[in-house]
Amino acid sequence: MFKNQLNHFRSWSCREKKGERHHIMMKLLCGITLLLAIAVAYYIYIPLPRTISEPWKLMVLDATFRGVVMMGDVAHSLGVRHRVHVINSAIINFESLVPITNQEIHIEDLLFDGVHVRVYQPPRQEGKLRRAVMFIHGGGWALGAPKLGSYDSLCRQMAADLDAVVVTVDYRMAPDVHFPVQYNECVQAAKHFLRSEVLAKYSVNPERVAVCGDSAGGNLAAAVAQRIGTDNTTTVKFKLQVLVYPVLQALDFNTASYQQNQDVPILYRRLMARFWLEYLGADLDLVHSLMINNHTAQDQSLPSSTQSKLDWTTLLPKRVRKNYKPVFPVTGSPKILKDIPALLDARAAPLLAEDEVLRMVPPAYIMTGEHDVLRDDGMMYARRLELAGVSVINEHYEDGFHGCVSFAFWPCYFSVGITAVQNYIAWLDEHL
Repeated sequence: MFKNQLNHFRSWSCREKKGERHHIMMKLLCGITLLLAIAVAYYIYIPLPRTISEPWKLMVLDATFRGVVMMGDVAHSLGVRHRVHVINSAIINFESLVPITNQEIHIEDLLFDGVHVRVYQPPRQEGKLRRAVMFIHGGGWALGAPKLGSYDSLCRQMAADLDAVVVTVDYRMAPDVHFPVQYNECVQAAKHFLRSEVLAKYSVNPERVAVCGDSAGGNLAAAVAQRIGTDNTTTVKFKLQVLVYPVLQALDFNTASYQQNQDVPILYRRLMARFWLEYLGADLDLVHSLMINNHTAQDQSLPSSTQSKLDWTTLLPKRVRKNYKPVFPVTGSPKILKDIPALLDARAAPLLAEDEVLRMVPPAYIMTGEHDVLRDDGMMYARRLELAGVSVINEHYEDGFHGCVSFAFWPCYFSVGITAVQNYIAWLDEHL
């Protein structure tokens, strides 16, 4: 009997110890899970303005993009692959998830004067001349998949909704090439497309052609519009230009919108400075100097005519300037402008164009977002065009952020992106 009781006690004791170990393991697992959840939440969460479109969705999107950028930086520092190529590979993989829409649109991948383009054509109607849009994609002159995902969907939608021929320019990008290659290729493609025989081939009315671009593509579209407008050898001109949150200058990284939105996704001030340096083939170690305006400090003696072209204290209304003040150090780095002369080149920075150039460009639709570092670039350009006598519409979104137009399609869409795409296509439909 005693042995039975002892065995029973031992069995109970073992079960008790197993139960305790199981309990401890569960508590440990719960603790680790909680810590991981807190770490993930800490990484994802960033304070955002209350008026920005769908902030939690934007936080998740931004956390993903930041992770990809960090992967690119690590790969670059280890000498495995250039950071831009890593980021672009991730973008291409993501964009491949976007389903193809408007499949009735016929597409052709061609060369226009040696430049890769894709031509979108809606079903033809015999005897009818159509409108046309040349679209130039964004991505900091370095990123983007113009023939995939959101850009492909956007071009298909424009072709379908406008019953128009759409040409997207697949220009080469940094770090493989630098300014002025991207600009030159867009100009080459535009001049080729605007030839009378090419427009006739696609049944396009030569008086109804627009140029359009977003972000860095807006920069290129504005520069191309200036070039075509002043080019006496090009008889056909663009009727309209559409610039979606364009980047137009690199002399002031402390405009009111840069100060207000420097930490707002998905385009941070530091990232924009890096894009500029990459585009211009300059030393990326100059990022901090650009961010604090060392290249345009008070001792740099920029021509007054240049300063006036980006004087946001006079070009922007008070409601936009708020209480922000200009930031220009007393002493700076004169070597920057000497080593990177393209910072003062209007082909790279269309906001610096002379008034006589601006008078030759077509009427403009310029979209800006309140929560975008580039907001003031677009608004200053709109004001300069107005002062030059050019008709301008500045469509401003109080809940807009940079890149929102690219997020108007499944699987990652924002209400402000959907609205923005609908509105600018509607404007084109009415005016083109």
